[in-house]
Amino acid sequence: MDRSDKTSRQLYRELCAKPSRPRFGFGEKAAIVNVDLQAAFTATAEFSTAYETDPRQLEYVNRLTGLARARGLPVVWSHCAYLPSGEDGGVRALRLRDTPDALHLITPGSRRAALDDRLVVDRARDVVIVKKMPSVFFETHLASWLVWHRVDTVIVTGGSTSGCVRATVIESMSHGYRTIVPEECVADKHEGPHFANLFDMALKYADVLPVAEVIAYLEKQPLPSEG
Repeated sequence: MDRSDKTSRQLYRELCAKPSRPRFGFGEKAAIVNVDLQAAFTATAEFSTAYETDPRQLEYVNRLTGLARARGLPVVWSHCAYLPSGEDGGVRALRLRDTPDALHLITPGSRRAALDDRLVVDRARDVVIVKKMPSVFFETHLASWLVWHRVDTVIVTGGSTSGCVRATVIESMSHGYRTIVPEECVADKHEGPHFANLFDMALKYADVLPVAEVIAYLEKQPLPSEG
């Protein structure tokens, strides 16, 4: 094991400045998968479980999803919600019971379960998935839905970087998708885990890119009338 006194942020920035692996790159067709951008994790003035890393995160997410819709590309939103007992969260819910992070506090239809009010969600065309475990892929129809749309690239936003984003990214790569993480579009509660997981994902599982580069990619995709 290499030892260092550098912070996770420093290690990540050094990797960005001098990548040690080639990129996966964008493929032919992308989908946007937005992970758990719900009040329980975004409304910092309301809930102790919420967090913010880049203050423009949701603005950027709206930009990405707007560009995707205009080009006929799939957009997915996930959020978690559980029975009041938390039993549908399995051992994960049991571990957190009676804490401010308790999953049984996020019940269907509650404020905690609601997607953030600042987001632009087109419920007539976007897919909204209720999930129980960290990855959006786990026991949901996401993988088959991406196959239906002939997607080969998954752009992941949301939170938390070290939890549900990372889990989704690993499963995305494991399903054979080129996986892209716009750095400014993911967030975590603490700086250390945030940058440590950006570092790890960039090294192993995904292309972690500036959001401006992802926006530029989407802007170059043809509009339906041009396809």
